[in-house]
Amino acid sequence: MIETARLRLRGWRADERDLFHRLGNDPDTMRYLGPLRDRATDDEAFDRQQAFLAAHGTCVWLVERRDDGVPLGVCGVKPARDGLPIGGEMEIGWRFEPAHRGHGYAFEAARASLDHVWATTDTDHIVAITVPANAPSWRLMERLGMRRVAGGDFDHPFVPPDSPLHRHILYRIDRSGVAETGW
Repeated sequence: MIETARLRLRGWRADERDLFHRLGNDPDTMRYLGPLRDRATDDEAFDRQQAFLAAHGTCVWLVERRDDGVPLGVCGVKPARDGLPIGGEMEIGWRFEPAHRGHGYAFEAARASLDHVWATTDTDHIVAITVPANAPSWRLMERLGMRRVAGGDFDHPFVPPDSPLHRHILYRIDRSGVAETGW
């Protein structure tokens, strides 16, 4: 578990599959990430998060407010999906429900996730991807100290070529360029 001034990031309990599915299936949240997923697909993703946590000590955590335990979204670092140009690299990502955006939660959770990975692994860099239209996401990447990788843009192999989500941009942060915040 990771705690910040306002947030708690923690692994998923076995009985939270419904919550995991709900947090990844808001149409507004998913507009830059792809189609809404069915329950079987999310159950597989849930199991992968459990395995990442066991193997790497990190995953895409549940983010909840410390003072009242309200689930806000998800954020964390995990190995990127095989078949992507970044396959196997440690990738940070986040999704927050619409009602919980604009409060600085994503930055706070992402910063804490990065600090956790720097403190607990020997990973030398972390990547993040998004579509060019997702300005809130790439702005957050820049606020975190991530930099867009020159020549790193790619066509997502799992997204149809005619989709507006086909082209992705790549950001990266290196361990050597980051000062830990010490939440």
